[in-house]
Amino acid sequence: MQLLYLALALFLLLNLGAGMWRVLRGPTAADRMLAAQLFGTTAVAILLLLAQANTNAALRDVALVFALLAAMTAVAFVRRAWPNQEANHKPK
Repeated sequence: MQLLYLALALFLLLNLGAGMWRVLRGPTAADRMLAAQLFGTTAVAILLLLAQANTNAALRDVALVFALLAAMTAVAFVRRAWPNQEANHKPK
């Protein structure tokens, strides 16, 4: 079973190559941000697989921190890329 976990982690690492291509070639900032979210999600999955394969509980904690950082990054991007539209409207 440990070999399966390691093989899946390797597959996910190869998946990051496709994400890197999207970051480099993405036509918009939103495409690049979604690829960065892919990196965060894949990193969490890889860490969870390695934690299970090596029975290392500390890797689960690191995966949790990465998941929280990925969520905060997405929120920061949305707030910066699309500013509050209501502030620009004047009441009639």
